Amino acid sequence: MKFFIDTANLAQIKEAQDLGVLDGVTTNPSLMAKEGITGAENVKNHYLKICEIVDGDVSAEVIATDLEGMKKEGDALAALHPQIVVKIPMIKDGVKALKYFSDKGIKTNCTLVFSAGQALLAAKAGASYVSPFIGRLDDISTDGLALIEQIRIIYDNYGFATEILAASVRHTMHVIECAEIGADVMTGPLSSIEGLLKHPLTDSGLATFLADHAKAAQ
Repeated sequence: MKFFIDTANLAQIKEAQDLGVLDGVTTNPSLMAKEGITGAENVKNHYLKICEIVDGDVSAEVIATDLEGMKKEGDALAALHPQIVVKIPMIKDGVKALKYFSDKGIKTNCTLVFSAGQALLAAKAGASYVSPFIGRLDDISTDGLALIEQIRIIYDNYGFATEILAASVRHTMHVIECAEIGADVMTGPLSSIEGLLKHPLTDSGLATFLADHAKAAQ
């Protein structure tokens, strides 16, 4: 499973990259604003800074919700850097935009997916990634992981090349469960990745080894 980090924070992206397990980055306007990145040029420059840190795909989201607007914004984003993946919302014109970019050989990430039907449409339109938001589904007492399973079955049934990108991952168990049911990618905060490092027996075992070593060195 690929690991993406969901942030626009350069320090966190570099930390994940230095860990040696990072495959890409996802961002959105909210994450950009959280880092104080505003204005079209500043946002574009920030995407370029992210691409300098990571080797993999970097999802850059369009703001427009009409087809022509999405085409214009997406073409401009894709022209910024070969690693840019154009992030498109799951709406009617969004599906049309997915087909437009797919036909041009531009990679896309269909975002705000909350049903298997939406994921099926995205795959049919040629999306490179589809992003079901499992955490947000959990927030409304719906099983986000069950949706990942359902999409996995449908994609495997018909050999769709679209990768399932589990989004809105909130914690380490989301990562493990997504890996168990076959999500191709997870994207979440740095804490969800670093949480995989932690186990109390590792901590206590290391403490014992160090204590024994200290005794032997006396």
